[in-house]
Formats: sequence, C-alpha cells, structure tokens
Amino acid sequence: MGGAVLVAIAASIGNLLQGWDNATIAGAVLYIKKEFNLQSEPLIEGLIVAMSLIGATVVTTFSGAVADSIGRRPMLIASAVLYFVSGLVMLWAPSVYVLLLARLIDGLGIGLAVTLVPLYISETAPTDIRGLLNTLPQFSGSGGMFLSYCMVFGMSLLPKPDWRIMLGVLSIPSLIYLALTVFYLPESPRWLVSKGRMAEAKRVLQRLRGREDVSGEMALLVEGLGVGKDTRIEEYIIGPDDELADEGLAPDPEKIKLYGPEGLSWVARPVRGQSALGSAYGLISQHGSMVSQGKPLVDPVVTLFGSVHEKMPEIMGSMRSTLFPNFGSMFSVAEQQQAKADWDAESHREGDEYASDHGGDDIEDTLQSPLISRQATSVEGKEIAAPHGSIMGAVGRSSSS
Repeated sequence: MGGAVLVAIAASIGNLLQGWDNATIAGAVLYIKKEFNLQSEPLIEGLIVAMSLIGATVVTTFSGAVADSIGRRPMLIASAVLYFVSGLVMLWAPSVYVLLLARLIDGLGIGLAVTLVPLYISETAPTDIRGLLNTLPQFSGSGGMFLSYCMVFGMSLLPKPDWRIMLGVLSIPSLIYLALTVFYLPESPRWLVSKGRMAEAKRVLQRLRGREDVSGEMALLVEGLGVGKDTRIEEYIIGPDDELADEGLAPDPEKIKLYGPEGLSWVARPVRGQSALGSAYGLISQHGSMVSQGKPLVDPVVTLFGSVHEKMPEIMGSMRSTLFPNFGSMFSVAEQQQAKADWDAESHREGDEYASDHGGDDIEDTLQSPLISRQATSVEGKEIAAPHGSIMGAVGRSSSS
C-alpha cells in the first residue's frame, strides 16, 4: 500500500498550497493597504482578499465535468501551473489591478485542487485505508496555514516587510507540486476503466498496490462503472472457406475470415433469423469438423485480454459442456455406444484366446465369462466387470468338477 499512500501525500500538496495562500493574504493585506493607500477604499481591499474565493467558486462549477472528459491528472497539472503562475505574478504586481488578476488566477488553481484532490485520492486509494487517506487534504490544508503564519510572522519582524515576497513564495512549493503531478502522479485507474483503457488501468493498479494480481479490483471497477453494459452477444457459424461457392454472390460484410496453418482458412458467418437452439445442429457439426482437423485457428480481430483461438486445443474438450449444455446427453449416449461396441469386440477376442488356451473341456466357462462381463459392463462399468466375470467363471468350473 506504500505506493497509494505516497501518491495521496503528493496529491494533497494542492490543498497545502490552498491553506498557504489563505493565511498569507491575511498578513500581507496590511502592507498592501499602506503601499496602495487603500484605507479609504475598503471595496478594493475586500476584493484583494476575496478574489481567490471568487475564482475558486467559478472553476468548481465545471471542473467535475472537465475532469470526467480529460482525466484527473491533467486537471491536477493545470492546478499546479495556475499556482505557479499566480505566485510569479504576485511577486511582480506593479499595481493593484495586476494583483487582483494574480489573485483570480490563484483562485482558479485553488478551485481545481479542492475539488479534484479528494476525488483523486478516493479513486487511487485501496478500500481499507480510503477514509484515512481522505483526511490528508484537510490535514495538509491546515498544515499549510500554520507554515504560512509562521513565515508571515518571521517576515513581519524585518525592518521593511515585503508583501510581494510573502505572496510570491507560493511559486516555490507550487513548482514542486508541478513536478510531482507531471512525473510522479499516475492517472486515476477508475477513470481509465471508464474510458476503456484496461491495460493502462491494470498497470496503474499494479503500481499502486505493489502486486501483480489486481484482477479482482479490476473486475469491481468494471462492474461498478457498468463498462460494456450495451454489449450484444452474436452467434456465428464457423465453416470452411469455400471461395468457389461464393463466386457470383454479393460479398458479406459481416463475414470474418479465420486463418490457419498451411493455407487452411475458415469463415465465421453471423446467424440470421435463427435461435441458438435452431442452429445448434450446424454448430455441433462444425465443431466436429474442427476437432477432426486438430489445427488451431487465429482470429486477427481478437486483441482484448488475449486471443481466444490461441487456446483452442485446450478448450475443445470442455467446449461441449460450456457452449452446448443442452446437448450433453447426445454426446454421452454416443460415447456410451462406442465404448460398449469396443468392449464387446475386446470381450470376443478375450473369449477366443481363452478357448484356444484351455481346449474343449472349459468351453462352457469361456462362453459364460464374456457374456456375464458384458452384462456387468452395461450396468456397473468396465472396472467392475472383470472381477465379476472371473468369479462366475471360477464358480462354473467348480460346479462342473
């Protein structure tokens, strides 16, 4: 969890700058009034203090929608840039109107920080410490006010306190904040999932959680955001690519071509006007053809979460029970009939060998043993049939003797 904690601390510097600015202007306004002779103009004095709040109020009205569109990280970078620019302008500030403009720019940065930092921390923090990390913005804001008051108090003890330096010092921590947002803070994994950028979201989560397996959290993000809720399931029939049969026909734009080794190619055509049960026979027959070929097919279109066709030989055995659960009895009956026929042939061969080895005296026993074994096989299986046959054969021999 160390990665998530460090990211939350770095992001909360934006709130530290907000507290720093609010406390600095409270001490600097005393010296601003003297320089610009604002004792008789309380409106201008009030605007100097309140201009940052006005800018913050304006930007919070649309910062959420913009962050949903372009991401959380770009908005944090914009906040750091606004902090830095406003600090430089206040350090210069030749007139009261330039100072008002600088305070407005500073307010825009404050509005972005106080809106997006808690949101960003909530989306990057793990669930078990999310509430704890969300106290960092309030803590850092109070810490910024404390540090600023200490700075203003120290500078007020100088023979000639300079309010421009008091306000311009903001550019130093804002530059550090800008470097962290650009080079260290990742994008919110929740926002990445909402935009379908799954690979990036997985890498960010692995970095924040410090482990490779983040599939559970990825699944929760996908489910919570409703990604893919409009997905449709389409049914395709796979068959050999008969180019000669398609000559003279209009090309099918929905046909997907699958390429295999040694020039083998198949096509997947969408099912139109039939239900899944209506096309089951065609799907089963094509499945049998594919199993008989025993060669993997590669779909160049499948790229998300890896290609399914690369694992075709592994999943063929379970394809019947997974894709065609209603036809399990058909396959089981066919397998039972084939197994019974093979066992009958094997039993006849064993009976002939036994007769040739023991002669005509035990002919009755050799005829009984395969017959009883076949009956037991049909009820209890091959493993139980062999012991039963040998026991009945022994009983037959003892009675004849």
